[in-house]
Amino acid sequence: MLVIPGDVTPETVSAIIADEAAIGMINSKTTAVRVIPAIGRKAGEVLNFGGLLGAGPVMELRKGNPEKFIHLGGRIPAPIQALKN
Repeated sequence: MLVIPGDVTPETVSAIIADEAAIGMINSKTTAVRVIPAIGRKAGEVLNFGGLLGAGPVMELRKGNPEKFIHLGGRIPAPIQALKN
């Protein structure tokens, strides 16, 4: 679960999800990521979800812009199982 500032671009959220998918492909595992944009919150603040859901700090993200990378398109392939011993 990743709490991010609410003012991030859709391309940044897409890049975070693509990064997690690539990690899963390399490690031959099923992975998941929960990206929660905290509207009106800045990096360093804590977002409390209440009850048993807990809380999470709003993470600071890199300043770079992944727009060109995300708009390239493409896909992440399934892991190749045949090359393993």
